[in-house]
Amino acid sequence: MSDGIRLSARIWMPEYAVNNPVPAILEYIPYRKRDGTRVHDDCRHRYWAGHGYICIRLDIRGTGDSEGLITDEYALSEQNDAIEAIAWIANQPWCSGKVGMTGISWGGFNSLQVAARRPPALKAIITHCSTDDRYTDDCHWMGGCMLTDGFTWGSGFYHMMTRPPDPEIAGDNWFDQWMQRLEEWVPPTSNIWMNHQTRDDYWRHGSICENYDDIECAVYAVGGWEDGYSNAVPRMLANLRCPRKGLIGPWGHTYPEQGYPGPAIGFLQEGLRWWDYWLKNLDTGIMEEDMYRVWMQDYVKPSATLEHVPGRWINEPIWPSPNVETKILYLNQAGLETNRGEPTIIQHSSPQSLGVTGGRWCPYGMGGSSPDLAIDQREDDGRSICFDGPILADPLPILGAPTIDLRFAINQSQGFIAVRLMDVAPDGTSKRVSYGLINLTHREDHEHIEAVVPGEWSNVRITLNDLAHRFSSGHRIRVAISTAYWPMVWPSPAAVNLLIATDNSAINLPVRRTESEDILDFSIPEIAPMGKFRSIEPPFSSLTVSRDLAEGDWNQKLVEDHGIAHIDAINLDVGDGLTCEFSIQDDDPLSATAVWNWHTLRRRKGWDLNIQTRTCLRSTATEFLIDTSVVATKSDEEVFRKNWNQRLQRNGV
Repeated sequence: MSDGIRLSARIWMPEYAVNNPVPAILEYIPYRKRDGTRVHDDCRHRYWAGHGYICIRLDIRGTGDSEGLITDEYALSEQNDAIEAIAWIANQPWCSGKVGMTGISWGGFNSLQVAARRPPALKAIITHCSTDDRYTDDCHWMGGCMLTDGFTWGSGFYHMMTRPPDPEIAGDNWFDQWMQRLEEWVPPTSNIWMNHQTRDDYWRHGSICENYDDIECAVYAVGGWEDGYSNAVPRMLANLRCPRKGLIGPWGHTYPEQGYPGPAIGFLQEGLRWWDYWLKNLDTGIMEEDMYRVWMQDYVKPSATLEHVPGRWINEPIWPSPNVETKILYLNQAGLETNRGEPTIIQHSSPQSLGVTGGRWCPYGMGGSSPDLAIDQREDDGRSICFDGPILADPLPILGAPTIDLRFAINQSQGFIAVRLMDVAPDGTSKRVSYGLINLTHREDHEHIEAVVPGEWSNVRITLNDLAHRFSSGHRIRVAISTAYWPMVWPSPAAVNLLIATDNSAINLPVRRTESEDILDFSIPEIAPMGKFRSIEPPFSSLTVSRDLAEGDWNQKLVEDHGIAHIDAINLDVGDGLTCEFSIQDDDPLSATAVWNWHTLRRRKGWDLNIQTRTCLRSTATEFLIDTSVVATKSDEEVFRKNWNQRLQRNGV
């Protein structure tokens, strides 16, 4: 880089590129190319390199084997480094001068952010599981409510950044670089984000929705219905003006060629058509196809480890689509009806443990083994206000983002409302197909806090997550409303008693007007061989819930242990994992406690490291209490220990 810092990369190169330059594809993330993402990186980058591209996996400054220090996610310096790197790549004798950029999650985010900076050599991107708005559609906040996934990710991000460079790359200076990272990587990132509880300039930075016209290169936006980021795909199609395409499958936070829940698709072949068109000027026909392609899901019995979702691929030539119209169902005392019923007021206060069936905001899947997904909702439905529609005589396909209008009053100056949309099967099983949240102090916008006047009637519109779901004949539509959604959402400072006036409350469903004969399908997945590894200790995952009936305590424990594997190419044992525990009492929102424990092992002859970090989150009525600690050992000798104890003001949360 221009300041002398060196960034570290792996490069996959066709042999002939030395004399016959080809385009390059860059993936730029902090997750350690050498011993973190290595095995799966080979599947994608080796595949595209085998079809005539230079593929580059670059560690962000201060991560993996790159020098320097990282200060936060999506920092301006990260973008600046990427622009320098793209210029360097384009000027190499093996590069044709054209560059693409791709990645999932962080790599999807910065592909968009760098595209908005318009480096001349960047001609196209493929962004997976990312967002155009860092406040409304990232893991930190949803509808102005605080997601615990922000701390799951934040504690994990902090933990990953405490790992050292590999001595085989960094040389004898590796230990000093490690100590510098441990000493200067403060404060923990979760604490940084908690200082920005509304949509301020911190979140505007890196949010391409601030000016969609900044992006001029071609964008292929990809997501999954079980992923936390799928809303951004149709929103970007509607607002970008550059050449663009969108794809959403049934997957969680994973690549489509490894998509889980299935079906997985041959997306590396699809990506190759994209790169060939934009980087090699080959007419692959990809831009003549429909703009928006999604998996229209059919009902399947919910499971925390669902393997496959029935349905079919549908196409929309443009988005928003003229093929979608709004169906209004009113919330009446009798349920969901097409006509307004007699006005009535319904009262409800949720137990604080409501939400136990809701799964994680962003299911990562761990190859499909982790119990991340929402399960049968009947337990939570039974503790919510529920409005059921009649048995459907005909199928009803929904495509888009439902909204719900509520006239409400509460007994507190702040609180939140969670709304879930369910597909109820004839046997009573309740499957969540979409949901939405609103922090009631954000009912006007996410930039300003406006306290609720207790007892005063107000109106609010809540936007639910985009979906493509076909309600079958014989099923019912259900809307469930609650004032708690634990452990996905951090509780309000006090229990909320909610009143809903049915005469001004309705759900607006985006119905796909005609079910056209969509015949598009994808090839079966092709991938290059993974990097070689052998299992020493197998991965393990579990999710357990326990309840103390006498005390009213609920405890949830999630284990995601990746086990220990030996990576042959670098002769290294690697082990990583997470255990997180959530506890709460049904009648006390201030009893909420969440603890995240991460561990890392790196081991080869002469190099034996262990790192453990712990993050604990609690709250009072006015403050968040965040305790973080890190302990690092080398050859069983402690070389670093540090603790942080922070108190941060609650701002309408």
